[in-house]
Amino acid sequence: MKTRMIWGNLVTNDIQKTIQFYTELGFKQNGKETDELVSIIFAENHFIINFFTPKRFEWALKGNVVNTKAENEIIFSLSADSREEVDLWLEKVKKAGGTIFSEPENFEKGYTFGFADPDGHKFNFLYWPGM
Repeated sequence: MKTRMIWGNLVTNDIQKTIQFYTELGFKQNGKETDELVSIIFAENHFIINFFTPKRFEWALKGNVVNTKAENEIIFSLSADSREEVDLWLEKVKKAGGTIFSEPENFEKGYTFGFADPDGHKFNFLYWPGM
């Protein structure tokens, strides 16, 4: 017995705004959105994050969702191939309306910045030599 896939599930308050934000960053939808969710493909290995409406997400959790504007839930790291590419992602995220919560900085031998999407979910782009 083995696990074949893993994907993330988060909440969105506006499915269309989520679609617009992530497609402006160049990510693709995984299928067609519904009234309750949209799925976005994030990497070459087809890591998918499903964004659910709050009501549907609370049903799945059997509990309350966090206020991502005031609390933290998780941070997803996205790889970049160079320091220059990290800076290009920074500009793309700003143009798409993301919130930069951590300006570009060196981290050990890498280079990174952090941003939040329109719902407050946190991500960072990271260049790490040899990764």
